[in-house]
Amino acid sequence: MNPLAELPPDVLVEGRRDALPIDAAATLATHPLEGVETEYPHYVGSVESPEGPLRPAARHPVFYGCFDWHSAVHGHWALVRGLRLFPDHPDEAAIVECIDRRLTDRNVAEEVAYFESNPSFEEPYGWSWLLRLAAELHLWDDPRADAWRETLRPLEAWIRDATRESLLDIERPQRVGTHGNTAFALAGVLDYARTVGDDDLATGTAATVRRLYTDDTATVTGAEPIGWDFVSPALTEADLLRRVLAPDAFARWLDGFLPDLSAQPHDSLLEPVGAEPDEGDGMAMHLVGLDLSRAWCLAGVAESLRAARDATPDGDAPSVAERLVDPLSTAAREHVGAAAGHTFTDEYAGSHWLSSFALYLLTRNEGGIAPSA
Repeated sequence: MNPLAELPPDVLVEGRRDALPIDAAATLATHPLEGVETEYPHYVGSVESPEGPLRPAARHPVFYGCFDWHSAVHGHWALVRGLRLFPDHPDEAAIVECIDRRLTDRNVAEEVAYFESNPSFEEPYGWSWLLRLAAELHLWDDPRADAWRETLRPLEAWIRDATRESLLDIERPQRVGTHGNTAFALAGVLDYARTVGDDDLATGTAATVRRLYTDDTATVTGAEPIGWDFVSPALTEADLLRRVLAPDAFARWLDGFLPDLSAQPHDSLLEPVGAEPDEGDGMAMHLVGLDLSRAWCLAGVAESLRAARDATPDGDAPSVAERLVDPLSTAAREHVGAAAGHTFTDEYAGSHWLSSFALYLLTRNEGGIAPSA
């Protein structure tokens, strides 16, 4: 089945597992399960000698599949999250065997050694997904999750410490629609820290978010998307700030950051991209992912505005919510509809990563994503 195409958009944007039939679990696991085992094609990086680069599995014995390291990581995240949320997962045995075989002490030690020699590798996007994987293992109350988390812990610790030392100290954020987007990475770090109870990291990340973003006003959105975007710089920033600011403060900030959003023309952030990928069209597949990530941002921001309205009825939130909640909610549903027919493609340009984005959207209210402070 294709859960995006077969279930009502109103249900999909709620982000609740109980709205999904068990068949959806198999659909959401199919491509990640295939992808984490698929070594080629792969983006192996620069050629540094006449001998050429090492094969992916030699460099990264855990996360070598799915074309690139970060996609392999969030492919594992999708598999673990699927096991946690679907207790009767139809592919449980295959997923457990797959992860058991790959996630060993020796393999993780080799992954850590690679980072020690290449300390900026996959910063910040891959780092945030690795922390999300660790958080998902923390959430899952199961002996297998405990064992996998313990095995992964050296790599988790390396990336957590590097995040404190590097990512949290940046002077200015990258406001791009691709892997370098700082807001997307910081959301992953903050979600991880709150999920696992790392109060120091959560406090430091929130402070970085405030320093980098709270003075932003009247952002320019008309140029989105540019090229290979799969996240919206503006909406990803809003999705991050709702995690950090108090309800009424978030409503005021959003009102200044995206003034008159509901009155903008059809090519605004509220309009899906609606890409129609041709065979092997990687850029169009990124735009399908953009519609998915926009959908979870739009739905999450709308929910935060509703909560702000209820929490501060005498503040600024009610007027902002009155103007924006319905347009944002409608836009979220429309973005899901635009992506529905292309998310579960068999084209590897999309199949190696889009299921993870779909799972994030469909289960965003099932723990680990935007937890409360």
